[in-house]
Formats: sequence, structure tokens, C-alpha cells
Amino acid sequence: MLLSCIKKAAPVLASLWSLGALAGTYNLVIDEQPLEIDGKAKNAMTLNGGVPGPTLRFREGEDVTINVTNNLDVDSSIHWHGLLLPYTQDGVPGISFPGIKPGETFTYRFPIVQAGTYWYHSHSGFQEQEGVYGSIVIEPAKREPYRYDREYVVMLSDWSAETGDQIFSNLKGQSDYYNYSQQTLGGFFKDASQDGFAATLRDRLDWGSMRMMPTDIADVSGYSFLVNGKSTDDNWTGLFQPGERVRLRFINASAMTYFDVRIPGLKMTVIQADGNNVQPVGVDEFRIAVAETYDVIVQPKEDRAFSILAESIDRSGFARGTLAPREGMKLALPELRERPLLTMSDMSMASMGGMDHGSMDHSAMNHAAMAPSQSQTVDHAAMGHSQPQPQAMDHAAMGHTQPQPQAMDHAAMGHTQPQPQAMDHAAMGHTQPQPQAMDHAAMGHTQPQPQAMDHAAMGHAPAQPQAMDHAAMGHSSMAAMTDTGGDYAPGSGLTPTAANGGKFLVYGDLKAMTPYADYRAPDREIELRLTGNMERYFWSINGIKFSDAEPVRLTYGERVRIKFVNDTMMMHPMHLHGMWMQLDKGNGRFNPLKHVVNVAPNTTLTVDVPVDAIGEWAFHCHLMYHMASGMFRKIVVEPPAAQAAQM
Repeated sequence: MLLSCIKKAAPVLASLWSLGALAGTYNLVIDEQPLEIDGKAKNAMTLNGGVPGPTLRFREGEDVTINVTNNLDVDSSIHWHGLLLPYTQDGVPGISFPGIKPGETFTYRFPIVQAGTYWYHSHSGFQEQEGVYGSIVIEPAKREPYRYDREYVVMLSDWSAETGDQIFSNLKGQSDYYNYSQQTLGGFFKDASQDGFAATLRDRLDWGSMRMMPTDIADVSGYSFLVNGKSTDDNWTGLFQPGERVRLRFINASAMTYFDVRIPGLKMTVIQADGNNVQPVGVDEFRIAVAETYDVIVQPKEDRAFSILAESIDRSGFARGTLAPREGMKLALPELRERPLLTMSDMSMASMGGMDHGSMDHSAMNHAAMAPSQSQTVDHAAMGHSQPQPQAMDHAAMGHTQPQPQAMDHAAMGHTQPQPQAMDHAAMGHTQPQPQAMDHAAMGHTQPQPQAMDHAAMGHAPAQPQAMDHAAMGHSSMAAMTDTGGDYAPGSGLTPTAANGGKFLVYGDLKAMTPYADYRAPDREIELRLTGNMERYFWSINGIKFSDAEPVRLTYGERVRIKFVNDTMMMHPMHLHGMWMQLDKGNGRFNPLKHVVNVAPNTTLTVDVPVDAIGEWAFHCHLMYHMASGMFRKIVVEPPAAQAAQM
């Protein structure tokens, strides 16, 4: 029905998908072959024989034809991340097309209507983690507004000798399986000497009572980190002549890893975010969320090497490359910085979705809509094709016991989550907007009023974040040094600082190069609460995983405000397919357009979406294992009612 409507709506779409002057044909082959990185070998999934795949270079106004051949023994796909195209070419199995069967070739055809730095990757299973990803560079039809002498793609990624299925199964069986930096007795006495015994003991007891750990910064540690497919020892190198202006196109193609990026000795000028030009801003360091892109220009004037350092947010390692005037030059790696620790500021809302509520009396609540079913398995609807069931693996050999999901009593395990709509947000130290202005029908569920739940009656009282003494806990140093403009909660342990004490990029620094033409008040607002349970490792939106959720329905031509409320202890890079999100950081018409926005714990982030692409689109957290467990939605963009009636 929707496809028929799209065909009949051709005049509406013609202006957006107008034919370009150029044409190009490209060929990609997805295959499997042995690959060794950091002395660990595995069968990797490759594109045209490599990891990453080739850089695809397009030109704005070109019509492209891309033949993708699947030589794997399972279904595959390619999604064109950040590209505006007809939804049937978006490459998401189960939403935009069926996928590519083993031995078959699928031909993508679409116009290039934008310029900038983007990337492509599989949207099937965990194939992106296995190596099916590559970069896209689109030259603008008009002259660039920035001058530079040469350019390089700097594609960051995380690599494991384990398969994606193994990693996900391990997380489901034991959520802290990869937390190699848990606090120790020695660390307790060190903190006690700095902060006092009572404050340190109180901090440890608070975390223990929530069955959580302040070291849960990254779900998966122990990765090898790569730059353009090369490990730190292999040292990818980009050459320059002293005095040249060098453009670096950073892409975070990781499955799970955030990076803090710096080039000691060089100031970076940020000129693009997610492919869109921004007013130049000089920084010493920036954080790149999973699936984001940033373009920067640097000007090395000395005849020496400069290290490109992408330090994982959990401080477990570097992705390292080098800018140098000659091959073979590299510098010694610096010491890793002290790992960050979450604070109670990161937890005041996360306690609603991340704590174990099994001990509470939920008998008066209706949890049917929110109880995650089969939480020990992949949410196959979100992953695009059938995956092997993790419960069939030999978990005894892996060092832990895996419960069989079909035998679980989810009520006994605390999977019956409290209804978020009934929370007393005043007690949480923040004001909750009234939901009556939101169109929750468009979200596929009815949203009750949020102001009625009494947490005191439930046996716990949310901590008042403004009353906590984070200095006494020893977590004040990072937060005190950077004004993030609301990117992180006040007192958050995740608040970034530059290694040299200089300027760290925040979202408020990003201002569009040219003002957005159709900037206006939104027609309606939708609130999306990012929910989940770290201990049991399931992730959802509004307490409902994808396979149980109704689509979010939008109407072509409207402007919709989406309010993300992060009720978990983790950061979530939220990605919208097919349309831009205008990130609201108070810059009005100059608010930047992005395809990924990072939502930090205990924060609210607002974006406006100009709904300008009819079709069915994916909307999800880009942390691979969060998406796999259900933090995913389908968005359906329908023609206006009058037009639909004529069809």
C-alpha cells in the first residue's frame, strides 16, 4: 500500500530525487577470509577483499549504480549511512528490502543529493562488527567553502577476535563479562585516603545497593582499535609537506566504542559534522560517538611526525595513526589517561530503567506492554535476519552459565519494569513536561500521565542529584573543567576534558554554515525514553523492545520535535535513517543537521525533524548490541491525509 502511494506521489518526490548530470557504476563484493590483527586471527567478513572496504567517491548531482554481491553463506545487506535516498534503497532488511541472499547480487540505484563525509555498512546481524563497512566521500557540486591542500579519511573502528554472536551471548549471560577495570580493594584504600573513609564507603555501598558499577563506561572492553584497518603497531600514516593544510575526515565505524580524539601539537579546526558544513571552530580535542563523522583541518608546520590519538572512552587503548612528512615515522604512545567513573549524577534517572526492580511491589501495575520477552536472545526484528540462538552455545566452556531463555520467569527476574509514565519527576530533581502536548498515538502506544507515581510508596526515594557532594566522592575534577552546555549531567563522570587543558568540542559549538531555510516551530512533539537494564542486558525505547513495538508514524511535510530522555546509565548514539535531525542547542536557524546524536545518561536532548522523505525508515541506537536487544524503531512517513485520500 505504501509503495503504491509512493508511486502515485511521484510529483511530490520529483524535486527531491531529481536526475543528476553524471552517472557512475560501482561494484562491491561481500566475502569471508582469514585476517590477523594484533596477533589474533579469525575469519573476517570483507568488502572487495579488505577491512574496511574501499572508499566510495561520489559527486553531488551524480546518479549511482552500486552492485553488491553476497558471497557469504548468510543473508547480507549494505546501508548507506547518512545518505538521503529513496527508502527502498536504504538497505535495511525487513524495512526497506528483504536483504541479499547468499550468492546473489543486489543493485542499488539512487541520486546523490548532498556532499560531505559518510560511510556504509552491513545492516544484517553483527556483520558490521565483523568487517563489513567502508567510507564515502561526496564532492560538492559547488566550490568548497574551506581551503585545504590534501585530505585523508580516518576511519576508526573496534576489532575483536571473537564473533559478534559470541560477544552478544557473553553480554546476555553476564553483563559485566568485558568489564576488565572493576574497582579493587587497593582502589578503595586509595580513594579513602583522598576522600575519606566514610565518603568512600558510602559511595561503594550506594553502587552495590543498585547492583551496578561506576566502571560500566563501555559494554565491551578488550578490543583492538584500528585506523583505516591498521592496528596501533601497524601505524597508518598520512603524508604532508610542512605548511600544508590537511583535511581529516574522521568516521567512527566502531560497533561499541566512543573515542576522544586529539593530535598533540596541532590545533584542529572542525568544519563538518555528519557531512554538513559548520562554522569553523578550533578545538584541541573532540569526542566522536559511534557512527558520527567530523571533518577537521590541521596545518602541521614542522618537519616531524604528529600522532593522531583516538583514546577509547573507557581508557582501555588507542586507535593510533600518524601524520608525517615521510613514511616510517612515528612517536611513542603516551600513557592512557585515568579511566572515568560514573557518578550518582549519571544514575538519578537511570535508576528507573537500569535498577533491579524485582524487590518492589508491582502488583498494582500493568507491565504487559513493557515486559521484555525472551530477553536472553537477539531481537531478530531489529537485526534484519535470523540469528543463531545464543542459548545453544557452550557457556560452561566460556566460564559462566547461561540460563535458557524459554525457561525464565521474567517476573521473578525483575523484567517487569515500572511504568515510566507514573513517575514523580519532581522528586528526581527535574521538571517533566506535561505529555498532553505530545502525539503519543503516532508512537504506537497510549501514554498515561507521568505525574502520579509515588516512589516513596515503592520503597525507594530517588536521590536528589543537586544535593550530592561529588567532590567528596573524588569525581569532581573532570566535570569542573568543562562546560558542556547540557551535553552531560552536572557532575557526570563522563564529562570530557582536553588532555592539554584546552578546548574540548561540545554540541553547542556546532553552528550550521548557512541558516536552515525552513526553520519554524514544530507541529508536535514526541518523547522517546531510552530504557533498559544493564544487569540483564536488554535495551528498549519507552520500555518496549522493537519486536513488540508499533511503528512511529509521521506525516510528510510536518516538523516533529523529538525529545530523547535517557533513563539508563549508558550513552546512546541515536541514528535516524533517511532524514536529518536538527540538533537544538539554542542556535535557532543555525542549529546543525545531524544523522546521529549522542544522548548521555540522565540528560534530555531535543531535535527537530523536518519530515521530508515518504517511506519506512529505521531509527535506533547505533551501539550494535543495544540495537540487537531492542533499542530500535521503525518510522513510517505517510503522505498528508488529503493526498492519501486521492490515492
